[in-house]
Amino acid sequence: MSGEVMERKIYLDNIRTFTVLLVVVYHVAYLFNSAGVPSNLPIRGIPGVDGLCYFVYPWFMCLLFLTAGISARYSLQRRDDKRFAKERTQKLMVPFFGGVFLLAWVIGWVNSHYVDMFGGRAVPGFVRYLVYCLSIGPLWFLLELFAASMILLLLRKADRKDRLWQSAGRCGLPFLILLVLPVWGSSFLLNVPVVTVFRNGIYWFLFLLGYFVFSHKEVLVKIKKAAVPLLAVAVVLGCAEVVFFWGENYTLDACLQHPLTNLYAWMMILAILGCAQKWLDFETPFTKYLKKRSFAIYVSHYPILSAAAYFLVTRFHPPMPAVYPILLGSVFFLTILFCEAVDRIPVVRYLLFGKKRAVDP
Repeated sequence: MSGEVMERKIYLDNIRTFTVLLVVVYHVAYLFNSAGVPSNLPIRGIPGVDGLCYFVYPWFMCLLFLTAGISARYSLQRRDDKRFAKERTQKLMVPFFGGVFLLAWVIGWVNSHYVDMFGGRAVPGFVRYLVYCLSIGPLWFLLELFAASMILLLLRKADRKDRLWQSAGRCGLPFLILLVLPVWGSSFLLNVPVVTVFRNGIYWFLFLLGYFVFSHKEVLVKIKKAAVPLLAVAVVLGCAEVVFFWGENYTLDACLQHPLTNLYAWMMILAILGCAQKWLDFETPFTKYLKKRSFAIYVSHYPILSAAAYFLVTRFHPPMPAVYPILLGSVFFLTILFCEAVDRIPVVRYLLFGKKRAVDP
């Protein structure tokens, strides 16, 4: 493949890291939401906290797919397609199945305290375990990302001279903003019924946009120059999003396929890409540590959060205003502790995090 060789961009690592941390914060708020979104604990929290969910849900996973597409371009300039496919299998599908059988049962176990999964019938423990494992939680992202990566490899075979990538590098800012139209259109495509997290069309499309369009240095520079105005527009649209959909289930098509939602999500993604180049292009010992642990945090945080939340609200009964900070602090601490422990157990580390070697201290 032709094209410029990308240097590793620190701000992209920071976008991924801080977005994963935002996912953890979101899940704490989501667990006790009053918007009608099903969660593991059917306990209503403080309705005002739902504002965070309305504000971040339209774009934060979309942002992860787009940045993953940019990183895929970076990766494929240093390895061939066969090696890329092998690495994607190891780093995505191994943790997916490892997470299903080693962690997901915890989510299912918590669910079983509120939902009669077996119709009141006694079933063998192993069967209960297998049913519990179907509660995959955030592991869906790994499956979606693997599928997007395989689609990309097919497109590369069809475009061996890299003409599509080369053409995309000439995009100006007006065209980049108008990409909201196909992004909006993709929100109607290939969605899985009932399981609303599998929004295949928009997630795969954003991954491919990251690879073909936003991996260009010239494109990113154009966004950087307009970062502050983009951020101002995105914040205004975000506030409008919260007000317009307040009280409604923000995970349903009525919200996610609405033109306001898609315009807001796209403007926020562009704003973050631009602002990150200005303000997140740095490294500290803390950001380096989190960068190495962000994938592990993503994979393991939700089962830990579900169990911690269940024990907190059923055994200690703190007032709801205290639940959020207690749970947020404890889940970060317990998740980091869990990741550090797993990193020292070779087989489990490979099954959960797809890593053959421990992370350097």
